[in-house]
Amino acid sequence: MKKLLGTSLLLLSMTFFGQAKEDSIQFSKISTEILNHGKGYTELRELTKSIGHRLSGSEAYEKSVQWAAQKLRDAGADKVWLQDVMIPVWERGKESLQIKTSNGKWMNLKMLSLGNSEGTGGKDISGEIIMVKSMEEYEKLPAEKVKDKIVFFNYPFSQTFIETFRGYGDAAKYRVTAASLTAKKGGKFAIIRSLSSAFDDAPHTGAMRYEDKVNKIPAVAVGNTTADELENLLKTQKVTAKLNSNCGMKGEKLSHSVIGEITGKKDKDVIVVGGHLDSWDVGEGAHDDGAGIVQSIEVLRTFKKLGIHNNHTIRVVCFANEENGLKGGLQYGKTAKEKNEKHLFAIESDAGGFSPRGISLEMDNAKRNQIKSWTSLFTPYGVYNFDGKYSGADISPLHDLGVPTAELVPDSQRYFDIHHTDEDTFEKVNRRELLLGAVAMTQIIYMIDKNW
Repeated sequence: MKKLLGTSLLLLSMTFFGQAKEDSIQFSKISTEILNHGKGYTELRELTKSIGHRLSGSEAYEKSVQWAAQKLRDAGADKVWLQDVMIPVWERGKESLQIKTSNGKWMNLKMLSLGNSEGTGGKDISGEIIMVKSMEEYEKLPAEKVKDKIVFFNYPFSQTFIETFRGYGDAAKYRVTAASLTAKKGGKFAIIRSLSSAFDDAPHTGAMRYEDKVNKIPAVAVGNTTADELENLLKTQKVTAKLNSNCGMKGEKLSHSVIGEITGKKDKDVIVVGGHLDSWDVGEGAHDDGAGIVQSIEVLRTFKKLGIHNNHTIRVVCFANEENGLKGGLQYGKTAKEKNEKHLFAIESDAGGFSPRGISLEMDNAKRNQIKSWTSLFTPYGVYNFDGKYSGADISPLHDLGVPTAELVPDSQRYFDIHHTDEDTFEKVNRRELLLGAVAMTQIIYMIDKNW
């Protein structure tokens, strides 16, 4: 009996190590293919330089839909289609923000209206600026101190957090709520300090939200240098601000997410890999999220190029309208539920094209532990952190349906220097870093397809 048990354990051990060696060899093939022959970097150049920024509802976004569909066909997708999505249309238009002190002249400030903000209808709106450094400080102000004023929410992006997404999450409430908070107390418009980890003067846009039954007043952002200068002025003198902007919502329109897949050899169960095709209307949307789009297409291309016979259907989704509505992700989740499609796993890349450091896992412990048991396979590629418990916004509707979801975790130290700014351009993306992200995504999809 002991001899039989020993033999069984030996065979089990040999099988395990044999599988591990096979997977290690496949990981190496994936990496070698992508780093030497990957098309993601050149495709990102096409997307950013030929089309540029791609705000939902814009002509540029519609061009990117056709571009993505063709790239999926070129990558070898068995099937490519467009998924109808009704999206909100927001336009920026001409805008300006000026200030003056009691004895000064009007001075122009660099600024950006926040996404989804209403403007001034092309008219000047002016008033005295009052500054608060925190939400708690603002809440203590009586309404009469705010009425007819411009409220400057000067809350800095925390430099304390090593994980910069924690700093972003900490400051994001000011961008989202500043307008409605100001309106409730009778203020004219809101200014926020940008959600930026950089010490420069680039203003950062991003989505804000109005509360129901609250007056829709404008909200704008200024960069860190301007915020510091404005703070110093307000310490010693009265400062008046004047805003003129033509931004605002322009209803809804029919648009599309772009989907391509390679059919599973074993069944029709779906594994999703994706990013969002839209961007803000500044910069080129290179890191956010052109990187995620080309990395996802690279996964499909690599499976086809290496002749990996996937058990389950691998589906690339280029989601519409993540930035100012999440309508693409919501529609995808709704359609998956209506069709009763079984999804095994979904991963999104929406944190920039920098060097991958890990994969965050939002799923039950059994599946988390299984994936974490593969860590030694990923470590040679610089991917070691599987401790996160969050996933991308576009695939959150799938998670709500019980699907295990994940997100690629790149090094984030530079991401919020350029996030939602004019600085998010192709030149800020490094080829090897971008493609290593595609390597990690292909490797995790390979392991999920093989083992689930």
